[in-house]
Amino acid sequence: MNLLKETITDKEFLQNLIPQKPPFVMVGKLLEYSDKKIVSGLIVPEDNIFVFENRFMAPGLIENMAQTVALHTGYKYYLAKKPAPTGYIGAIKKATVNALPFVGQELETTVEILHDIMGITMVSAVVTCEGIVLATSEMKTALAN
Repeated sequence: MNLLKETITDKEFLQNLIPQKPPFVMVGKLLEYSDKKIVSGLIVPEDNIFVFENRFMAPGLIENMAQTVALHTGYKYYLAKKPAPTGYIGAIKKATVNALPFVGQELETTVEILHDIMGITMVSAVVTCEGIVLATSEMKTALAN
């Protein structure tokens, strides 16, 4: 069940939900949110630090997935009226990059929360662009606090 009434695109609001700050922000929209799922959006900007020869490189896709997890945690804390915690990637497994998007293309990243126990979150993530799966991964993130 999507708990959002409408897409959130306010960059300042979104940046307050994640620990990363410009120029290291890899999420641009909050499209869908529930306890077990989040969908973020990102139009690949030309000046992104992971853009090379007009393409968004694999590390950017991985960071986009991780920041989507952080966005889920941050929004959950926002709803609880608590400050967003800092977290980090604990492990990545089964990461696959099938294709690299171009500058200006819009990514849609879906993260399913598999387990969330004592600040450790296991997720499955998929990045798509125009209906094509660009990357997938399973990752574990941990809260620093």
